[in-house]
Amino acid sequence: MFSFITKRPLWVNLLVGIALSFLFFFLVFMTLNFWTNHGEYLRVPDVKGKTFAEAAGLLEKQGFDVVVQDSVYYDTIAPTVVFKQFPDPEATVKVNRTIYLTINRANAPVIEMPNLVGMSFRNAELELKSRGLKLGDTTYVPDIAKNAVKEQIWNGSSIKPGSKITMGQKISLVIGAGIGAEEVPVPNLYGLPYAEALALSEANGIELFVVLDSDLRDTTAGFVYWQNPERLDRDRRINRIRAGQIMDIRLGATRPEPRIDSAIAAPSKEEKSEF
Repeated sequence: MFSFITKRPLWVNLLVGIALSFLFFFLVFMTLNFWTNHGEYLRVPDVKGKTFAEAAGLLEKQGFDVVVQDSVYYDTIAPTVVFKQFPDPEATVKVNRTIYLTINRANAPVIEMPNLVGMSFRNAELELKSRGLKLGDTTYVPDIAKNAVKEQIWNGSSIKPGSKITMGQKISLVIGAGIGAEEVPVPNLYGLPYAEALALSEANGIELFVVLDSDLRDTTAGFVYWQNPERLDRDRRINRIRAGQIMDIRLGATRPEPRIDSAIAAPSKEEKSEF
């Protein structure tokens, strides 16, 4: 089978082998440009702002491969629009280069509502922004904790931390305005159910610090049997308190007996002018 090789001198076979090797490398070198598209370059078109379908069609038509690398969400940008591309527009690349796109999501992602209560207004604003949420209306109420978030509201109702919410929603905040300069009469909360006492105190801009008796587990079932400050002072005159200050109350499971001595001393001329 190999007689044509063995019949020839060794040096002839060596020369033939060397010649064939040179021929092989020459052919590889000559076809290298064809396989690697050597010297063929294209400019990357700008597809930012186009829909993914439009961008992919344009890029593939010009000989590029297209891959969606990432997605983001901005409610100010139309769904599936290209937000970012790599390589950048006008970059010079070889044909068949892969172009990586970042597109805007079609649907808003669902996230957990953060706990903003107790944060300063500034920190709460930054937290909302970092979570992709927007700041809605801000309402200020008298409170000893000035500029602190008292309540977080979505769609008109309080929203608890950890609740599921879509990115881009507006969250309204109730902010403490500090203690007001104007004094108001101390409300009489004695004997009231907790819900009524809370409503009356909030109407006057007063915070409540609640202590429950050991046999009471639910504030909604409790009655106020002690408050500080009291409605009346030692001279049977109405005490006054600033909006934003805190009243202490204690709740029991049974409604207390009405107080017998609840007479109020006649107001002075200055007090009369206030009513």
